[in-house]
Amino acid sequence: MHPEDIVRFEFTNDHEAGNVRTIWLRKGWALLLLFLLAVGCITVKVNLFEEEQPLEEKVVSGHGRDKILLMDLSGLIIETPRKGVLSLLLGKTVGPSRVKEELEKARKDKRIKAVVVRINSPGGTVSAADMIYHEIIRFKEERQVPVVACCMSLAASGGYYVAQAANEILAHPTTLTGSIGVVAMKFNLKGLMNKVGVQQDTVKSGPWKDFWSPFRPATEAEKHMMQTIIDDFYQRFVQVVEQGRHLSREEVQKVADGRIFTAAQARDLHLVDRLGYLDDGVQTAKDRAGLTQAKVVVYHRPDSYRPTVYSLGPELFGDLGPQFLYLWGAEMGL
Repeated sequence: MHPEDIVRFEFTNDHEAGNVRTIWLRKGWALLLLFLLAVGCITVKVNLFEEEQPLEEKVVSGHGRDKILLMDLSGLIIETPRKGVLSLLLGKTVGPSRVKEELEKARKDKRIKAVVVRINSPGGTVSAADMIYHEIIRFKEERQVPVVACCMSLAASGGYYVAQAANEILAHPTTLTGSIGVVAMKFNLKGLMNKVGVQQDTVKSGPWKDFWSPFRPATEAEKHMMQTIIDDFYQRFVQVVEQGRHLSREEVQKVADGRIFTAAQARDLHLVDRLGYLDDGVQTAKDRAGLTQAKVVVYHRPDSYRPTVYSLGPELFGDLGPQFLYLWGAEMGL
């Protein structure tokens, strides 16, 4: 059989994951296959919209009947993780939808005795960080299982906010953390529009309806109103750290000026409990759960799943309205 008599077919429904199946057929069979497809004797399912399947469990280490769930919170924290072109801008993202789904699956598994949350994030939107924090707190209280946060290279702002849901926070010796604060930003496009000869007209029902418009500079009144909102979100952040770290309001406010800290500095300021690695975080979870042995499991997705209440939400830059962020600015070039 000559190589030119062979035809290769590739089938895939997930280019990003690289799930490509290849079959080789002789030309005669290949022509028959194409004919059957053309006349409709063979039906091929084509999904116009990407679907995702339920999460599946995978054991990554350990043994025994009891389990420790390892959750990964890596990337920008936003309401709806993005894919495609927008993901190139934002990089890896994580949202409350995935967190809620993992915790709902773990809630049904009585062998899950502890959770380790691996955090590597510069933060993200206020709402997304708060929803993830809320879901972890609720799971911890309902199941009465310990939660350990393990901060990787970066656990700043919203990433540090989420860590407050844990019973104990470990930081890698090279972790950067902190950045307690809030930022709101917008683009002022007026100068650009003037250069290209574009004018913008607005008809509004009230003086505040085009609040924080990107097509003109912000007024002093708008800046004052925005500062009021920022201050409110900031106080929420301080309160969460105060409760999570068992510190006084004054102790938190001394370090809550947006600064980031090394792991050692954070430990000395009681922002984290101790330094360690992911294995130490797993051992801590095991000790807190009173386990001598346990399997460490992760949840992964083959393809599709049934959405949760958090599955649909606004994109980070999906519109030109104001976005309030628990975010360390260096990661976004601010």
